[in-house]
Amino acid sequence: MPLEIVTVPCLSDNYAFLTHDPVSGETALVDAPESTPILAELEARGWQLSHVLLTHHHWDHVDGLSGILEKQPARVIGAKADEHRLPKLDQAVVESDTFYIGSEPVEVLDVPGHTVGHIAFYMPESGAVFTADSLMALGCGRLFEGTPAQMWASLSKLAALPDETIMCSGHEYTQSNAKFALTIDPDNPALLDRVADINRARAAGEPTVPSVLGQEKATNPFLRAADPVIQAHLGMKNSDPASVFAEIRARKDHF
Repeated sequence: MPLEIVTVPCLSDNYAFLTHDPVSGETALVDAPESTPILAELEARGWQLSHVLLTHHHWDHVDGLSGILEKQPARVIGAKADEHRLPKLDQAVVESDTFYIGSEPVEVLDVPGHTVGHIAFYMPESGAVFTADSLMALGCGRLFEGTPAQMWASLSKLAALPDETIMCSGHEYTQSNAKFALTIDPDNPALLDRVADINRARAAGEPTVPSVLGQEKATNPFLRAADPVIQAHLGMKNSDPASVFAEIRARKDHF
């Protein structure tokens, strides 16, 4: 049975996610930006936290952890490569490790770029991937530590997942990302339709996260660096996709 996934808005524009196995009762939290809304959601649903999955060390993904664990002790899982700068871990994981939430396998994906120790969590039976600040809705994270080549490889790894995968990313940046995407891919009908949907959702106060991976592949310029249309628009026809990605990322940083 697929896990139930709940999006929890935190801080000004962060998202955390709760995943609940109705059979075993186990509940995992992905990232902990702040404690209050997460604890409130757990209490409202009558769920007991069993796991906390940390994608990376940035404060807006971990600062709520101590307050959460005071009320709901749980097993904390994060990247072995970042163990020295994450909160205390009960389980340090690496690429291709698998653990379980109830009967659901959770696969660890190494996705450096935003940080060198960033990981994602893929739940194949539920068809969901938790990407935090690596791949985002219509965007990707800034390269604070990694290289463009690293991030392109990470995004390519995520893009290889099935199109129907639900992509749970860490921030409500989609509307601003959409404005930038139109400067890179202005004639893409799928993007134009998506931008209209995003604007309607935000005007109504609705979230744009999670998104669907297939839609990201069709509209997210950071996933389309190999597309001849994008390359032509950038004056980089037949260029290496990693170089095209680097140009797109540089333009976004100055947008």
